[in-house]
Amino acid sequence: MLLSIVVPCFNEDAVLTRFHSRVSDELARLDGEFELVYVDDGSRDRTLPLLRELAAADPGRVRFVSFSRNFGKEAAMLAGLRHAVGDAVVIMDADLQHPPELVHRMVALHAEGYDQVVARRTRDGDRVTRTLTARLYYWAVNRLVDVELVDGVGDFRLLSRRTVDALLGLGEYNRFSKGLFAWVGFRTTTFAYENAVREQGRSKWSFGKLLNYGLDGLLSFNNKPLRAAVYLGLLLVALAAGYAAWIVGDALVNGVDTPGYVTLLVAVTALAGVQMVMVGLIGEYVGRIYYEVKRRPHYLVGETETGGGEVDTRATGDSLWETVAPK
Repeated sequence: MLLSIVVPCFNEDAVLTRFHSRVSDELARLDGEFELVYVDDGSRDRTLPLLRELAAADPGRVRFVSFSRNFGKEAAMLAGLRHAVGDAVVIMDADLQHPPELVHRMVALHAEGYDQVVARRTRDGDRVTRTLTARLYYWAVNRLVDVELVDGVGDFRLLSRRTVDALLGLGEYNRFSKGLFAWVGFRTTTFAYENAVREQGRSKWSFGKLLNYGLDGLLSFNNKPLRAAVYLGLLLVALAAGYAAWIVGDALVNGVDTPGYVTLLVAVTALAGVQMVMVGLIGEYVGRIYYEVKRRPHYLVGETETGGGEVDTRATGDSLWETVAPK
């Protein structure tokens, strides 16, 4: 069996050499062949020169894809899956928060017939606020989305070839891999591992990025927020009708003794806020349709271990392509 390891990288020069050494040592203990597919997501440090050195030192096992700019981790994972040729593919980060020692366990479980072997990290060592926020998010999102998302489950997983092919067959532009992994299904098993501390550098995930990522997950797999907007509108209409009836009744019984300025101001402000939220929600869906219709590629490749030239890999019926710019 050929095992492919896909490693998205963004400014990882401080830890990349150590990661490569550790993962190579672990893979050498496995039965069968392996390859390492690094994806440089537009790094601005020495990540790309290091990848060139690693590929030159082991041309049969180490390959890399370098983007023309930073396109994000979702695009990097997609590129890695497209370039991986193994019978099974493991996705892992280069910062050593995904312990390479767990690959053995994944391969063993895959041999038992599982198409997805998922490593679920504990939240030991995380800040209390982050843990509570994450649990609240997963509790809320699993009541809205059409697939089940598990707290602590991320991209660190082994995928069988048919699972990879199924993922590559999904041509949507707005990709939320956590949801896509759950959507394709197949036989899946999960095991827990202790949260590992990042060895070098700082996390690329700021609060704003995490918030946007969470919204992507919420909006990518359902239209329930739009349905909720309809229900909220009906509720507001019902409340307005009830309040109007109460005002008319009170005026008929007691007469009009107050102008109701404060009530009117609060009602108008509240309704305007609700309308803005609904317009923004509709705008999010329209924006996603806009990006889907344009059919732009998920990324552009600036360089691979084979050099420059033109590469055109189109999926039948889709405009999924990548361009390798000359060096």
